[in-house]
Amino acid sequence: MDISERQLEIIEAAGRILTSSGVSGLTIKNLAAEMKFSESAIYRHFKSKEDIIIAMLNYLAQTMDTRLTKTLATELSVEEKFMELFRNQFSFFKKNPHFVVAVFSDGLMEASQAINETILKIMEVKVRHVHAVLAEGQKKGIFTKAISTAELVHMVMGAFRLHMYKWRIANFRFDIKKSGESMIQSLLTLIKAKSK
Repeated sequence: MDISERQLEIIEAAGRILTSSGVSGLTIKNLAAEMKFSESAIYRHFKSKEDIIIAMLNYLAQTMDTRLTKTLATELSVEEKFMELFRNQFSFFKKNPHFVVAVFSDGLMEASQAINETILKIMEVKVRHVHAVLAEGQKKGIFTKAISTAELVHMVMGAFRLHMYKWRIANFRFDIKKSGESMIQSLLTLIKAKSK
């Protein structure tokens, strides 16, 4: 995805508005005011509010894929890779909560099939990386084989999404990294192979 520096600035400004005012507050007029631009200047870079949100979500998918690919390419143990996949996400979202707002805004999902498809793409990126580390752990006998890899992915991703949703609904009031660490440890306890 090619994104210009100016488009990235617009995406970040849109993220600030989403975080403070929600989907209804994200208008081209408000965005232009936030950036001290004219509305026509915004339209030179994006055709619509939907295009801005889709660009934001595509940017998230791309950066997430890059970050998580680096994590899986390390020499860490399978358990450490699993933990790092989630720690990386919690750290990123703590610094960039507007992406959580974009992914978990019901108004966005109801408004646009294109936005839904882009959110699905983000989920697929995360699922691919989680599947890889869980499959590796099962192959090495570290994670349980009593449940299929696909089902383990659903359980793990469900826990992660619920945790992020709770953080969003709580208006980011709790420490996502600290509570996330506890969630990761609990998931590991559940998915580890039992010693005979």
